[in-house]
Amino acid sequence: MRIKNFSYLLSSFYVIGIIILLVTLGFVIPREYNVYINFFFIGLLLIGVVKTILKYFLGNEKVIVRVIIFDIVSILFILYCILIQIIDYDIHYVSKYLQFAVILKIIREVATPNFSLKRSFINPPQLFIISFFTLIFIGAFMLMLPTASKVPLSFLDALFTATSAVCVTGLTVVDTFEQFTAFGHFLIMLLIQMGGLGILTFAGYIAYFFKGNSSYENQIALGSIANNDALSEVFVFVKRIIYFTFAIEAIGAFLIYFSLESHSMAFLDKVFFSVFHSISAFCNAGFSTLPKGVMNIDFIYNYNFQSVLILLIFLGGIGFPILINLLKYLEYLIRKVFYNLTSKRHNKRNWVFSLSSKVNLVTSLSILGIATIILFFEEFYNTLQPHQGFGKFISAVFLAITPRTAGFNAIDFSQLHFSSIMFVILLMWIGASPASTGGGIKTSTFAIAILNFINIARGKSKIEVFKRELNPINVQKAFATMTLSFLVVGIGVFLITKFDSHLNLIDVAFEAFSAYSTVGLSLNVTPTLSDSSKVVIIIIMFIGRVSMITILMAFFKRSTGMSNYGYPSDDILI
Repeated sequence: MRIKNFSYLLSSFYVIGIIILLVTLGFVIPREYNVYINFFFIGLLLIGVVKTILKYFLGNEKVIVRVIIFDIVSILFILYCILIQIIDYDIHYVSKYLQFAVILKIIREVATPNFSLKRSFINPPQLFIISFFTLIFIGAFMLMLPTASKVPLSFLDALFTATSAVCVTGLTVVDTFEQFTAFGHFLIMLLIQMGGLGILTFAGYIAYFFKGNSSYENQIALGSIANNDALSEVFVFVKRIIYFTFAIEAIGAFLIYFSLESHSMAFLDKVFFSVFHSISAFCNAGFSTLPKGVMNIDFIYNYNFQSVLILLIFLGGIGFPILINLLKYLEYLIRKVFYNLTSKRHNKRNWVFSLSSKVNLVTSLSILGIATIILFFEEFYNTLQPHQGFGKFISAVFLAITPRTAGFNAIDFSQLHFSSIMFVILLMWIGASPASTGGGIKTSTFAIAILNFINIARGKSKIEVFKRELNPINVQKAFATMTLSFLVVGIGVFLITKFDSHLNLIDVAFEAFSAYSTVGLSLNVTPTLSDSSKVVIIIIMFIGRVSMITILMAFFKRSTGMSNYGYPSDDILI
């Protein structure tokens, strides 16, 4: 009982610690107050370390090897940070090491409380929407902190930026380079990462990592959010998503770093620049810390940098199931070659891609190839004219892939031919693949629509692809997704043209499609929008990220089983 009361008391101190931490990060604190903050942080960390140790000897802490390793490493790191603060830093200065140690300890403590989602109170779609809604508002208030902005930022502009970052869109009403400090850029990067993968994905895995199990209700919720119906594989799938993301982003940051050899930057600035753009590209966010983005004069001809972004955008946009499928296929090929070299018996087991992987991968590659060819010839003597040789081809690929919801602009899109602008709108509408960091109606939806057109023309009632018959529910979802997308974009265009009647229709339509598909491209009208139009774009970005179908599922009670009756079928005139 005393241990439990002590835990409650320590939890209260952690809450105070979070508040003080936010104050130290967001405001300039007078030097004389930093002494008390240092004493509080050091005391809090030492008490937390003692509590962690005592839990293994006096409590009923479940023994999990990975948690023990984490606790040992974190305790050693925390003690190291305390020593660094005492020895190397002035007592009137709160070091970043000490702040990071407090953050690490707080994450460890908040990850273990028992929490079980009651579906009678809130369903998974509602939880998914609330998580994004909460993250956006927390992000908006964080971006308004004095140390995050070089000049004061209004709440609406902060909300717009936070929504754009969490929804991995990239539309901005303020210049990211001019408006935000290094701390502000770090906050944006954090919002992009959490928004790209979903904060519930992180929270669910962290809780599972430390507890080793999860309630049945929580598994259902996380499985619904992760689009995985096999409860036994939910956390395996989520773990793979997180590991894949961090591994690809780390490799991307490494490649970007070495593409900056000709640019004079300090080491830490170069590292942060590489990490920021790797996360932004893989999450298909389109944010950049460069003045004018990738159009910056020092980077517009850096084709190595653009090539890395192209690779990250493509990997982030094809979806995690395909990435996992491709990795398994690579493993299969390696084993096949190994068996052929070491054994005379031929390995006859055939590898099978899932139907979803085949359809989305073929559609993604086809769209990218066709878009590159069309835009290459359309803009050869226009926006691509400054580039020569292989650089012109790389620029064309970059121009073709960025509307896949990436949003980086290596050219001024307002200078495109009108036909190219219309084609880019189509690419933005299609977007990326399902279960990816991108938006749009998804490549699978577009593929189903094309196959449905062909089937109707051929007089066939069933859609067949790769020797498989498509489930009719997929056709219904595809039709609903396309219809709802036009409905949301149409209402958005109507409202923006009402609030900003001076804007051209094509500019407004481009903006609305870009917001709904979480692309982030603009014809240079975003900063000129009125406050009312900014609110409309914020809502469109949010709907585009969580999807209109998820919103409908959150408010309509789902059918729990098959009806035991049926009405006579009939036809209507189409």
